[in-house]
Amino acid sequence: MKRAVYPGSFDPMTYGHLDIIRRSAEMFDELIVAVLVNNEKNALFSVEERVKILQKATEGMANVTVDSFSGLLINYAVEKNLHVAVRGLRAITDFEYELQMSQTNRMLSDGKLDTIYLNTSLQYSYLSSSSVKEIAAFGGDVSNCVPDYVAALLQEKFAGRRK
Repeated sequence: MKRAVYPGSFDPMTYGHLDIIRRSAEMFDELIVAVLVNNEKNALFSVEERVKILQKATEGMANVTVDSFSGLLINYAVEKNLHVAVRGLRAITDFEYELQMSQTNRMLSDGKLDTIYLNTSLQYSYLSSSSVKEIAAFGGDVSNCVPDYVAALLQEKFAGRRK
């Protein structure tokens, strides 16, 4: 059985993330979308909220499960017996960061965790969670960036902050 993990912050999940999830789900028998618990980042959505958002987004994808983890990806991969991590690339700057991370993960796992990269579909190459949050913070329209229910949650989060 071919299994993989797609780790990330997903704060919030975008159509770009969903594109990578769909395409990865076609490549693997099982895909675990794993939300990173990173207490050093000031996340807009709690881990529980991000997990729920991703669960809703992946309804109907029988081979996709959503989980969360803290600490090192390699420890999570060992715990779940996973040997492949999936990452999306939008631009060369993503590649530089992701290459360093994948080499570090491979070294720390004694060569047991490989990373595959999927180029983000062109229609989503401009998307980042950070830009989506910034647009939403100023009351902008994010309907081309995230599903409607995520846009509503963003609007709700920032409405309270704007008051």
